[in-house]
Amino acid sequence: MRYITDRKRVQGMGSAKTGTEHFWSMKVSSVALLVLIPIFIFMFGAMLGKPHAEVLAFFSRPIPAVVAALTMIVGFEHFKGGVHVMIEDYVHGMTQKICIIGMTCVSYAAMAIGLFAIAKIAL
Repeated sequence: MRYITDRKRVQGMGSAKTGTEHFWSMKVSSVALLVLIPIFIFMFGAMLGKPHAEVLAFFSRPIPAVVAALTMIVGFEHFKGGVHVMIEDYVHGMTQKICIIGMTCVSYAAMAIGLFAIAKIAL
């Protein structure tokens, strides 16, 4: 039986051949969302109850559109990573692979639809 050295464990060369990459991507996206979500909420909240034309005019400006798009991208990437870990923990066998592929497709599809809507408003 072989044991993994500390160096191999840190480099991600353990039995699964992955290491800290997923952990760091989740941490980075968490910090990005920590900044983006309050900005998005304050911008979006200011538009609640406004007429449709005013909301379209607001989100057609570059800064609100970019903040909304970044929030969408980072949010769905974080969602995909979290669901991936949850599926790995609780689902096994071929069902695990099917669920991971399905949720990855759902995440990217929702991100694409959201970005398309933002682009349609902004352009």
